[in-house]
This record gives sequence, C-alpha cells and structure tokens, in this order.
Amino acid sequence: MAEAAAAGGSRRAGRWSLKGATALVTGGTRGIGRAIVEELAEFGAAVHTCSRNESELRASLKEWEAKGFAVTGSVCDLSSREQRQDLIAKVSSVFNGKLNILVSSIDASILSGEDYSKIMATNLDSAYHLCQLAYPLLKASGSGSIVFISSVAGLLSIGTGYIYAATKAAVNQITKNLACEWAKDNIRSNCIAPWYIKTSLVERVIQLPPFLEIYTYIVAAHVLSYSYRIFVYAIKPA
Repeated sequence: MAEAAAAGGSRRAGRWSLKGATALVTGGTRGIGRAIVEELAEFGAAVHTCSRNESELRASLKEWEAKGFAVTGSVCDLSSREQRQDLIAKVSSVFNGKLNILVSSIDASILSGEDYSKIMATNLDSAYHLCQLAYPLLKASGSGSIVFISSVAGLLSIGTGYIYAATKAAVNQITKNLACEWAKDNIRSNCIAPWYIKTSLVERVIQLPPFLEIYTYIVAAHVLSYSYRIFVYAIKPA
C-alpha cells in the first residue's frame, strides 16, 4: 500500500507531498467526496472512505487500486450514530490509532421539509459526531486537519431550501469554533463552501423547477465550479 501511495503521489512531483499522511473522507464514492479521495491519494496520502452503497464502494475501490491509490473503504450510513462509531473504530484500526486528515464531505441532497430529521442527521449530526469520535486520533497524529464541505447555501439563499441551508450554516459555525478550541492540540479546522458543483446529484436535480432557472443563472454568471482542487489548500501541511 505504501508503494501505491508513493505512485499516486509521484503525479504531484515538484509540489508538496502528503506521503505518510492518513485521511478519512466521508461520502467518497461520488461527487465532491470522490474527487477529494483521488486528490489526496495523488498527493500520496493513505485514504479511507465510506459509502452507504456497498456495490458502489467495491467498484470504486477496484478503480482506485488499478490507479495505484492507497484507498480502503467501509460501508456506512452516516445518518446512523452507531455506524459512525463503527467507522471511526475501523479507521483507528487501519491507521494504527492516528489520523491526520478528516474530510466531512456529506450531502443529504436537496430534500423536502418532511426530511428534516434525515437532513439534520446526515449533514449536521454526523459532522459534529465524527469530529468528537476522531478527536483522539487527530490529536495523536501530532498534526491534524479537519475539512468540512459546507455550501454557499449556509451563507445565502440559492434555492436549496431553508433546512438544508440551516445545516450548512451550522457547519460553518462548528468550523470557526473548532479552529479556536482545538488549535492547542495542533488540529486545524477549515471549511469549503462551494456553489452548485456539476455532480450526478446536481445534474438530476437541476432538471426540476425552480432549480433549472437558478442553475441557468449560475452558469451564465460563470460561477459554477468544475474543479475541486481548491480544497487541497485547506489540508496543505504548514
């Protein structure tokens, strides 16, 4: 696995390296999460990720192995407290009790008001709980970094619904406070707040009004991001 990580990291020759670093990326088999898994692996990190879909996870792991990436995975529904605990226990075992990077890339999609509990459990509760569970591992690493994937919806209205927006606004505040509270343990906390990203989820949703109108405006204004590379600056070693 170390050789695989080195092979992936070599693609970033001449830039900084994450060789020897360990990372947990939630929701890593599609969209933003998947892009982050591959980005970290290319920089040489050993990555563990999770998905609710076992077949999707297995297929992704096979693809990453073929690319020479050091990526392992677990089946996990992050809206479940018990499964989050099992995930961190697995990560602790895989990485020998130390974790350098936690990327909370979770998105309950754009759902209706009836899904309040599901959105809160997936977007907010899991982000908070994973940080608490991962804290000992991040501290033990001597150089920890947490990256939350939030949304512009946490700052202003972009048509995703007020419940979804509320979870992202809360994640923004968690980020700010953890950055202060855990700095003493050499754990950094950062947050990425993207606009609509052209993922399989968004491509389905934007076909429905009023999202198609919003999406058309965003594209016209040239603010739709097709690149996830900005996130690496949040985890770049000091």
